[in-house]
Amino acid sequence: MANTQTLIAQAYSAFNQRNVDAALALMSENVSWPKASEGGRVVGKEEIRSYWTRQWQEFDPHVEPVEVINRTDGKTDVRVHQLVKSLSGDVLFDSEVWHVYTIANGLIERMDLKESEESSALTPSAAFSRH
Repeated sequence: MANTQTLIAQAYSAFNQRNVDAALALMSENVSWPKASEGGRVVGKEEIRSYWTRQWQEFDPHVEPVEVINRTDGKTDVRVHQLVKSLSGDVLFDSEVWHVYTIANGLIERMDLKESEESSALTPSAAFSRH
């Protein structure tokens, strides 16, 4: 669905530009988001704002969508190229990963990381593990 692809593209663009307000405008009030660099989750726009602010003080992540797949269960899989650098410019992670979105009423309600079986939502993503 083109609207979903547009929403996803706008969200990643806003994130990469560090335009928190534009990114949060694409999300529901009680959006649930993984804390990829810390482990665990945050719920709500202000919690995401705080989390991203902390993350950007430690890392320089850049995430580009490569493929968007709308699933029949209402979820959307997004294959992304994720480049995470230290603030001094050292590459910490450069690979493709999958993000899974739940979208309702034209807004992002939830994002999950689709990682290997041995990873846990309670621990940081592999992209941030070498910090």
